[in-house]
Amino acid sequence: MATGVMTALVGLVTLLTVLTLAWMLSLRRRDASIADVCWGLGFVLLAWVYCLLSPSLTRRSWLVASLITLWGARLSVHIFRRNHGKGEDPRYQTMRAAHGRAFWWRSLFTVFWLQGALLWCVALPLLVAVRATQPVALTAVDGLGVVLFAVGFGFEVVGDYQLERFTTQPENRGRVLDTGLWRYTRHPNYFGDATLWWGIYAMAASTPGGWTTFLSPALMLLLLMRVSGATLLEDGLKASKPGYRAYITRTPAFFPWFPRAPR
Repeated sequence: MATGVMTALVGLVTLLTVLTLAWMLSLRRRDASIADVCWGLGFVLLAWVYCLLSPSLTRRSWLVASLITLWGARLSVHIFRRNHGKGEDPRYQTMRAAHGRAFWWRSLFTVFWLQGALLWCVALPLLVAVRATQPVALTAVDGLGVVLFAVGFGFEVVGDYQLERFTTQPENRGRVLDTGLWRYTRHPNYFGDATLWWGIYAMAASTPGGWTTFLSPALMLLLLMRVSGATLLEDGLKASKPGYRAYITRTPAFFPWFPRAPR
């Protein structure tokens, strides 16, 4: 069986190969938003590649792979349903305009392969948790990981559902969702995403040396809070929704807490 390093490299090559095929489809459809649909499924792919190449599988291996499959498949289906029939995401339209006629080949590196590299880095705790043979039995730290995953998954699913229901009602056009989970955090789905990856990290940390992968969930947290997640989204919301600035003043940005009283 492959070593840990070899398994990781096989996972990376497999992932980039699949993303290259997705890139080719995006050229045909002239829609780089396909990359967003691939995000969750990319983790599912890595989980089962790592299982296939592992010397033996424990209860932890099956548990982690199953949780990732549940999360990744749900996320990709949600993004596909959300984007279907709406054309290319404005973020990619902006990139397409900036790169001009060169966007078709640059998008392979700046969209699909970049996403693949980030995805692979975030998934390192997944590699460790799947391949570890010790301890054989699940531990209290594994239990903590499952709890964190469940909390995060709940925030993500409920937050997405509440937002989808809100945006499909015509009378809410231009309004800000500030009820349900969105009353306590401006980004319950992003908070949930970050939390569940700390849960996966906890399950990796329950194995010898697994704690060293802490930079992976930290990278996911950084991406969601400062790079491609909350910050980028809010720049557009401030301009498109008149009440969003007031919403910012009373609602915690990321970590849930009670709303502040209006000034």
